[in-house]
Amino acid sequence: MQIYLPIAEISVNAFLLLGLGGLVGILSGMFGVGGGFLMTPLLFFIGIPPAVAVATEANQIVASSFSGVLAHFKRKTVDLKMGTVLLIGGLIGAYLGILLFNYLKSLGQVDLLVKLSYVVFLGIIGSLMFVESLNAIRRAQKTGMTGKRKKHTWIHALPFKMKFRTSGLYISVIPPFIVGIFVGVLAAIMGVGGGFVMVPAMIYLIGMPTKVVIGTSLYQIIFVTAFTTLMHATTNFTVDIVLAVLLLVGGVIGAQIGTRIGVKMKAEQLRILLALMVLTVCGKLAFDLLLQPGEIYSLGAGGGH
Repeated sequence: MQIYLPIAEISVNAFLLLGLGGLVGILSGMFGVGGGFLMTPLLFFIGIPPAVAVATEANQIVASSFSGVLAHFKRKTVDLKMGTVLLIGGLIGAYLGILLFNYLKSLGQVDLLVKLSYVVFLGIIGSLMFVESLNAIRRAQKTGMTGKRKKHTWIHALPFKMKFRTSGLYISVIPPFIVGIFVGVLAAIMGVGGGFVMVPAMIYLIGMPTKVVIGTSLYQIIFVTAFTTLMHATTNFTVDIVLAVLLLVGGVIGAQIGTRIGVKMKAEQLRILLALMVLTVCGKLAFDLLLQPGEIYSLGAGGGH
């Protein structure tokens, strides 16, 4: 069943979009990520213009993340205080990211920026997560227990400390605030929730327990991506509501399924699966960038849309 997308200006199979939304929703529930790191490249692959894919995917992430976080609230695995610190930084970062996105869009370079950003960040983070997860699994096999979090690092020497009871931490608010800003910029430029950056940062940099990280990450993602969608819709006019609704329906259903699957798997297994997915998407994007396009020249508006 073909359906016309008015902003993207192409026709796509509606069931394909519902299926993609469901797949990304499952990932959201399992890993505590918005799923945009996978969905946005998939939209590129089926012919959606990058500027439209970025703005519209941020909208779908709101729904799938909200659906996923409800399940975590029931289990009391959301640190609201930590999530709020991350959120404040995220909103600031998203605003800065929108300014950069608009500037590059006016130069006609936004498509290249989005794809290169995906290749660089997915490659680095996927590799680091894969290596660390392998090491964690090996440690667990040797000792019969998972590696303990480091209790004292340079982060504990920073000022402006705050007690985060749900996470069992007493640390400076500076690291989570900076992580929030960085994730906000990524949300605006790449159309992602930023969970693929935030989850590893919260576990390895801040030292939060994995069971609390996923729910807290989803809580922050909801508000940052909602703000990003609003900014894109009002400044770029690149949010395709028909595409967003189809992805949203699939995402909400998938998130509930993913949450149930995630509870039954070990933290190390979840992280290594996420790392493999990140690296696969990165490889596909890099391959496409290196290939010579079928049509070397194309006509387009001066704004890069």
